Amino acid sequence: MGKDVEVGGHEYGAKDYQDPPPADLFDAEELTKWSFYRAIIAEFIATLLFLYITVLTVIGYKSQTDPAHSADQCGGVGILGIAWAFGGMIFVLVYCTAGISGGHINPAVTFGLFLARKVTLPRAFMYIVAQCLGAVCGCGLVKAFQKTYYNTYGGGANELADGYSKGTGLGAEIVGTFVLVYTVFSATDPKRNARDSHVPVLAPLPIGFAVFMVHLATIPITGTGINPARSFGAAVMYGKDKAWDDQWLFWVGPMIGAAIAAFYHQYVLRAGAVKALGSFRSNA
Repeated sequence: MGKDVEVGGHEYGAKDYQDPPPADLFDAEELTKWSFYRAIIAEFIATLLFLYITVLTVIGYKSQTDPAHSADQCGGVGILGIAWAFGGMIFVLVYCTAGISGGHINPAVTFGLFLARKVTLPRAFMYIVAQCLGAVCGCGLVKAFQKTYYNTYGGGANELADGYSKGTGLGAEIVGTFVLVYTVFSATDPKRNARDSHVPVLAPLPIGFAVFMVHLATIPITGTGINPARSFGAAVMYGKDKAWDDQWLFWVGPMIGAAIAAFYHQYVLRAGAVKALGSFRSNA
């Protein structure tokens, strides 16, 4: 039953968009297609490039503000520049890979989309493996090119900052990842795109800005994970105990945040729970 909604002086029918059907839990046919493996390669390369550029930025900033080498403590790109590096790279890489793999570049995003039945289990699993391997290789390139700086300035590894409790760090990762994954769902929502088609939005832009804003807020707390592959790759190549002691924060927090975002968007904003209940009643 279509009810037209007027937005900005224009009327849009309730059926002027179409949701893609929910993905199957397992689709054997996709394993035989080149597009499946092409998407995995795209996720690997994108995550490799993401870690290479961003970790280099972090290390460069720390080296420029090291009192032993520079008296200018205000030098370098600063936290603002680091946040721009992460947000900007996500914008670029999502733009480049969205049409191939969906541009996840983050196990938490993949997990949230899997819970919302946007991707199959094999695709989600292979994406996460590719993202983690890409992150390790990206950090490996940084270490190969700048080994001394890499080891001296922490390798870009995420660690809970002194003075903050584990609970605070976990909460920061949950909320930060919720913001990111919620933005992903909203920016790629076919209903929103149809309703607001008179206001074109390039989906990678709000996603990149979400990453940027979250980094501004949480760099002082955890260094900002919100991406388990990013934290895992840096910890593997850095290899210090502190990075591994806090590693669970950067997996548990983002996965919880992604799950909450998926539930909120699908079952509250998109009224998935109400629709399911209505279907159940009509069949009863």
